[in-house]
Amino acid sequence: MSRTSAKTPALETTMRATPFLRGVKASDVAAFAARGTIHRFRRGTYVCHQGDEADEVFFLVSGKIEISSASPTGTRVLHTTVDNPQFLGELGVLGEMPRTADLLSLEESDIWAVDGSTFLDFVTGQAASARQVLAALARQVQEHQAFADDLLFLDLKGRIAKRLLQMGTPSLSTLPDDGTVLQPITHADLASLCGGSRENVTRILKDFERRGIVRREANRYVLKKVSTLTTLADL
Repeated sequence: MSRTSAKTPALETTMRATPFLRGVKASDVAAFAARGTIHRFRRGTYVCHQGDEADEVFFLVSGKIEISSASPTGTRVLHTTVDNPQFLGELGVLGEMPRTADLLSLEESDIWAVDGSTFLDFVTGQAASARQVLAALARQVQEHQAFADDLLFLDLKGRIAKRLLQMGTPSLSTLPDDGTVLQPITHADLASLCGGSRENVTRILKDFERRGIVRREANRYVLKKVSTLTTLADL
């Protein structure tokens, strides 16, 4: 892991485009960015581990990060992969609790990091930023509730259909088009995201392929019949 100065106009511009800092003055963002340091992580290295003390907040400048955790039974649970610039690890700092997940670099990644107390001082001193943090926390609560509802009311086939649709669009309020090519994902990771076994997920995906709902191209899936997936996901 190497480190470089964080005082760059590109970083300030990228940070200002995120929800957390939208509406905050450019000079304030520049001063905040300068308080941190950019670290370069090689592919396959960890930014932090589940259970670590949460003493820093991170910002993905470039690259791709996998967020996962271990269940009480020791099973790895994939939460998401992140490849667009955004803040990471803020929940542990805000809640004064240990890290709840591992952050793994899937490719060479530049990560900005700042002391947790510096992040808290900045957020509490910026009304616009504080509102965005509260909104982000509300969205996470809503997402967790939606996942719990899916486990209760959707069968595994429906949950897989919904996850495939989510992978093809920023929001389910706008469905992806037929022909949308999804990011690579393994059956094991999809099973983790949908709350099912890898064997059952593989069986359902093969059925989707047989029915022409999706098409597999190497380790990617192409959505062929979005309307059918929408029906299965009860959307």
